[in-house]
Amino acid sequence: MSVHSSAAPVMVASDLDRTLIYSANSMALVGSDHLAPRMVVAEVYDAAPLSFMTRAAEELLEGIVGRSVFVPVTTRTRAQFSRVRLPGFGQGYAVTTNGAVLLHDGEPDRDWSRHIERSLGADCAPLDAVLGHLQGSGAIPAILRVRTAEDVFVYSIVDREAMPEAYLDELGAWCNARGWTISLQGRKLYCVPAPITKEAAVDEVRRRTGSGLLVAAGDSRLDAGILELADIAIRPAHGELDTDGFSRPHLAVTSASGVLAGEEILRFVSGILAGTLVPRSPAFVAE
Repeated sequence: MSVHSSAAPVMVASDLDRTLIYSANSMALVGSDHLAPRMVVAEVYDAAPLSFMTRAAEELLEGIVGRSVFVPVTTRTRAQFSRVRLPGFGQGYAVTTNGAVLLHDGEPDRDWSRHIERSLGADCAPLDAVLGHLQGSGAIPAILRVRTAEDVFVYSIVDREAMPEAYLDELGAWCNARGWTISLQGRKLYCVPAPITKEAAVDEVRRRTGSGLLVAAGDSRLDAGILELADIAIRPAHGELDTDGFSRPHLAVTSASGVLAGEEILRFVSGILAGTLVPRSPAFVAE
């Protein structure tokens, strides 16, 4: 029996990097090379393959796109997102720039953009103030490069080993006092205005599409909100949230890590859509 009503479509909102797609360095393959799964290229950059998923994962995702309102959700900018090729690319809704940009059939939604502009208001320090702090009074040698994303948030490439132990707590306190949040993902340190979240954009898509059950997946602290918002959630056994021990009654965790976790996530979602996997707090069981 299905776990959702047929009266409303199921919405599947998923992070991309290190959730569904993986760089060569993040695949975490184990065992002999001849046992490695068959791969497909999910992203090309400067004429070279950059991100991958297993062939089985791509096939599972094709089925999910056909049976649900599938929404990619990413911290990537629009330009970075445009390099990714997944089933259903350019159709329906996608959330980029950590929720600041809502795409509909590949084009930015102007109403959402105006909403974001209004939401920043007086409670958030301007981007230039945060940028100036990272490059001026708050600069440390461990921050190698600082970039802005569509004039919305700031991200830095960092040397994690050289980063002082107390730096993240200090930067977090400085940003929180100015209406911003921080998140460290791999070698990227994000500083984002607090009102700009993935979950706010996902909730808006859910409202617009009239979706019922919400299934979500993600691996980082910037994904925690969509996992909290979801009726059913799953995260991989790696990443910030795994390090944090992030757990909720409606949340499943993969047994695999790396690229095979991406395939496991999609198999889990397919089971939900088919009604063969029934969520039962505190664990999930297959029927």
